Amino acid sequence: MAERKPIESWLTDMDGVLMHEGIPVPGADAFIKRLRESGRPFLVLTNNSIYTPRDLHARLSRIGLDVPWESIWTSALATAQFLDEQRPSGTAYVIGEAGLTTALHDIGYVLTDHEPDYVVLGETRTYSFEALTKAIRLINDGARFIATNPDETGPSADGALPATGSVAALITKATGVEPYFVGKPNPLMMRHGLNVIGAHSETSAMIGDRMDTDVLAGLEAGMETFLVLTGLTGKNDIERHPFRPSRVVDSIADLVDLV
Repeated sequence: MAERKPIESWLTDMDGVLMHEGIPVPGADAFIKRLRESGRPFLVLTNNSIYTPRDLHARLSRIGLDVPWESIWTSALATAQFLDEQRPSGTAYVIGEAGLTTALHDIGYVLTDHEPDYVVLGETRTYSFEALTKAIRLINDGARFIATNPDETGPSADGALPATGSVAALITKATGVEPYFVGKPNPLMMRHGLNVIGAHSETSAMIGDRMDTDVLAGLEAGMETFLVLTGLTGKNDIERHPFRPSRVVDSIADLVDLV
């Protein structure tokens, strides 16, 4: 196996790596502090499209993690960049929150339910039957179907919540149209993120807590991958997958000295 080049930039998932159920993972603050002191490019990634980077910066700050908003990359931003490349100044019917609508407004998209180019499905805590019915009819009329991420469930203090992937499956069942998912594990999200910080995959690393999204996306983008055991994937789950991370560690605290 060819020896990899030294790591010069870092990408890390947020939920399950830096925080868990709104509580910082021990060592996350030291890792972010070391990254900022080193001057190395880095991004905190999330498939959650509800919040803007500024919203997430504020939420992280409240639990002691000082991440600049410019260093936060969401599936909403990746989706907006993808649409801007595919069809600049287009139109979309959007089901989602401020993180997604703001990202689309910022690239010059018009949000409309009148013959939109795309139906864009993101995360929201208030999926409505009326909005889903509208989306189904627009797709049946020819709108292209985009979803921010394939996550089927999301975490909450009371247990799992249905997420974008589950709702997308409902729409697909009603229309026969599969969405294009932009977020992890699509390596497109990673490559766009690397472009944002001017980094290259061969000298970058991805830290995640999920084999099926974080590790797979990093692997397919050509990055070194680290799996932490503070989130959804346990040590016994690793062998169930046909691919492996570059390294498995207990938590992000074990990676501070690598920065």
